[in-house]
Amino acid sequence: MSEHGGLEASRIRILAGSTLIIDGVDCTVPPGSVSALVGPNGAGKSTLLRALAAVQKPAEGTITFADTDLLTAPRRERARIVAFVEQDTATETAMTVSSVVGLGRLPHQSLWREESAASAAIVARSLEATNMTAFVAREFASLSGGERQRVMLARALAQEPTLLLLDEPTNHLDIGAQLEALILLRRLAAEGMTVLAALHDLGLAATYSDHVIVLRDGKIVAAGPTAETLTPELVREVYGVEATVLTNPATGQRVLAFSPLRRE
Repeated sequence: MSEHGGLEASRIRILAGSTLIIDGVDCTVPPGSVSALVGPNGAGKSTLLRALAAVQKPAEGTITFADTDLLTAPRRERARIVAFVEQDTATETAMTVSSVVGLGRLPHQSLWREESAASAAIVARSLEATNMTAFVAREFASLSGGERQRVMLARALAQEPTLLLLDEPTNHLDIGAQLEALILLRRLAAEGMTVLAALHDLGLAATYSDHVIVLRDGKIVAAGPTAETLTPELVREVYGVEATVLTNPATGQRVLAFSPLRRE
């Protein structure tokens, strides 16, 4: 997978009725990076991600990736570029895990063409990457929340996107599966994929992202390299808690520890 240009969004405004949810946002996601979108509950992270994926059209603004206008590109072309994993996926359709992941191949196939051996191999690799190979024959509707999350990530990987957008990809996962998912995202970025993930857990964002975008009340309050941007001062201002920067003695990774705001 070769490196592609990054994601550029300019002057994004999103309304829900007469309520302004995203207010003139400009943001950049560097190519080949794992970028974290963080902010308090209600900041507008999910709404912004849906706009960046062109699932929800903004009232104003432009969104480009590698010189492609994602808002005007044909749906099939866009699906070959960007994959979006939403936070919760509910379905009543009786489909097997293998069939759900196979849906990720649709942008690359003609309407009447049967699945090729190469396409089947991509589906198999995607299931293996997310540790879901043993579940191929299971019905998707029978899975736990965490299992469904991993299947939807596998479906996104089967699209072979160059831009991967994820809304809380560690949601429903136990700690081991969370670490596996984030390590996978780092590997994908090292191979050239551009990754943007909304993360509720600031500690995970501090440890696993290269770049961070901090959203509050529908506006960007800070953005840049994670170590330089996600500072104790910013965490105190945005989240109202104290943060201490530590180093994991086992891995050497940067970690954050939190405590209640100290009152003078």
